[in-house]
Amino acid sequence: MSGAALLVIAKSPEPGRCKTRLCPPCTPAQAATLAAAALQDTMDVVDAVAAARKILVLDGATDCWRRPGWQIIPQRGDGLDERLCNAFADVDEPALLVGMDTPQLTPELLRDGQRALEDHDAVLGPAEDGGYWSVGLRRGHHRAFIGVPMSTQRTMHCQTVRFSALGLRTHRQRRLRDVDTIADARVVAAQAPGSRFAQTLKEML
Repeated sequence: MSGAALLVIAKSPEPGRCKTRLCPPCTPAQAATLAAAALQDTMDVVDAVAAARKILVLDGATDCWRRPGWQIIPQRGDGLDERLCNAFADVDEPALLVGMDTPQLTPELLRDGQRALEDHDAVLGPAEDGGYWSVGLRRGHHRAFIGVPMSTQRTMHCQTVRFSALGLRTHRQRRLRDVDTIADARVVAAQAPGSRFAQTLKEML
């Protein structure tokens, strides 16, 4: 039996639209190339895991990101809180969502989140910057994300408080480091030396 649906939420990697905190030393084009490598790595890891559905929740052009066995759905909403809420509502089944910022992701981490949704209501994977790299829900809830401050040092804390207030039993995953700055990129590349991301960074800098 396949596990919970696996979602990847991402911006289409285009210069000036993604990973702008890598500039400098990267140019906008280099930052977009690194983002594309990270997204490809993430989708490769998802491909290695059995799932009811595999879905790319994308903001931007879709043509380059079509893969066999994947659906692509558009992000809906103004802020990330709305986009997360709508992604889970659109899928409407147990699902684990990850971003494109952790190319060191492994199949084991995805399976851990899927297993947790069999007997927990929610999953959260804390990130070192105070946010989270994974979030899962057994069922969508319109109050799960709306109003939670995103992209701050308190995002993980506030999301945990929100899930607790909703009575959701939450499984916490291992802490990972997001790629936001060039220092992050170098650390993550060292953690995943065989990844496209690591090879792309090595060729650039």
